[in-house]
Amino acid sequence: MSKRDYYEVLGVSKNADEKEIKKSYRRVAMKYHPDRNSDDPESDEKFKEATEAYEVLMDSEKRGAYDQYGHAGVDPSMGGGGFGGGGNFSDIFGDVFGDIFGGGGRGPGGPARGSDLRYTLDISLEDAVKGTTVEIRVPSLSACDTCDGSGAKKGSSATTCGTCGGAGQVRMQQGFFQVQQTCPTCRGRGKTIEDPCGSCHGQGRVEKTKTLSVKVPPGVDTGDRIRLSGEGEAGPEGGPPGDLFVQMSVKQHPIFERDGKNLYCEVPITFVAAALGGELEVPTLDGRVNLKIPSETQTGKLFRLRGKGVKPVRGGSVGDLLCRAVVETPVNLNKEQKELLQKFQESLGEAGNAQSPRQTSFFEGVKNFFDDMKP
Repeated sequence: MSKRDYYEVLGVSKNADEKEIKKSYRRVAMKYHPDRNSDDPESDEKFKEATEAYEVLMDSEKRGAYDQYGHAGVDPSMGGGGFGGGGNFSDIFGDVFGDIFGGGGRGPGGPARGSDLRYTLDISLEDAVKGTTVEIRVPSLSACDTCDGSGAKKGSSATTCGTCGGAGQVRMQQGFFQVQQTCPTCRGRGKTIEDPCGSCHGQGRVEKTKTLSVKVPPGVDTGDRIRLSGEGEAGPEGGPPGDLFVQMSVKQHPIFERDGKNLYCEVPITFVAAALGGELEVPTLDGRVNLKIPSETQTGKLFRLRGKGVKPVRGGSVGDLLCRAVVETPVNLNKEQKELLQKFQESLGEAGNAQSPRQTSFFEGVKNFFDDMKP
């Protein structure tokens, strides 16, 4: 029986690239795999046919011979190079399905990178707004000085693992599948240490505390991170170190609250100043400024001091300081003061309602609320 065209088997055009061929083979192979079609005897032949087509079209020499001479160029029974001469089924299958069934693990490309670390830095609001430089002490796994991170005793070295040949992984055949697992001898390292270092006991790393200088730029806020490259944990077997991420945590301030680039604070105002107006000295992060209070100021009124907020760390205009007025009721009044206030209240007379608009509005709203509840 004549063989079908390989391009037709995989459903690709003759100018298809390797990526397209691999994608099509994956689809066809998954569709006809014998483990998925145990009740269909034809699926096994279709699966082998697809695998044969894949191997030929993925090999540039075989593909060239096939394009020029057809099946005769690659089939040994027809005098050609023959299927299976340059590769094997297991390698092809592992290449295409490795990302599904666990293939493609770490090979002998080098030791692994060390872990990243995180350090939470508590700073004041002033330092967060203006920037600062602080020193921190960070415990981490650092490269062993005795063996320079190799894990082997000085004068000796690690040897290639005899079980995995340095790959760090071994393969086990299970039917059509090859399962790739971490080598049990070297635990994925690809090397074994016969004579371990006495300081790190063959680990190549020891726990140390290092002191680092961290430059905090102006405008940072809680949750912002500063990355210190190469200051994380040392990699095993002399591998490259990870990074250290310093995360900002701004302490609560006794006066100011921050919301983005703006600052807020409450300014207590005396009863007299709120009624008659006046001038108050209020704090900012740059020093004290005078704030003019207009007459008849009510609690909750916001006064905006432009440019007295925060310049964002990622750029943009400087925020504002918003001062919220809080009218303070006098306390610890003596007899004379109480009498004066009583006379003041009496002096308002019937005009008192007009001079307390919020109170009048509130009680009118209460009256309307209960009137609406009546049947």
